[in-house]
Amino acid sequence: MDPLSNTVLSGIAATAIADLWTLARRQLFGTPLPNYGLVGRWIAHMTRGQFRHASIAAAPAARGEGVIGWATHCLVGIMFALLLLAVAGGEWFARPTPMPALLVGFATVAAPFFVMQPAMGAGIAASRTPRPAAARLQSLVFHGFFGLGLYAGALIAHSLLEKA
Repeated sequence: MDPLSNTVLSGIAATAIADLWTLARRQLFGTPLPNYGLVGRWIAHMTRGQFRHASIAAAPAARGEGVIGWATHCLVGIMFALLLLAVAGGEWFARPTPMPALLVGFATVAAPFFVMQPAMGAGIAASRTPRPAAARLQSLVFHGFFGLGLYAGALIAHSLLEKA
């Protein structure tokens, strides 16, 4: 069993499961999908030395921002899975349990609350958005699904890699 392979597969699965939640949320509640192109715009502006925006939506568009945003979204999911590896250890992947994955999933909400949202002009924990409480709840639920995805991904990765 290779913990790094398990981690990468778990991060990919967790990101996919969280993204499936956003699709379900749109169907169930009419909630708009996240615009990862704006994340790509933010990343692209970083290469020019601009890390903070009053409003990322008002910032000039960047070439390839959609691809950059989606790639960043997927890579961050894998990096968050590495956090699970660091917290739970490689042995966890041999016998995954839900609690460490859920704890890491919920802990990862700190990144958008305290880094991404403030830097993109939404304020700490979406405080500058029209409906901060709703935005916070959506972030918490998304990251909860990410945590469930880490657990499910670890089960899948363990099963696949054990057979290989």
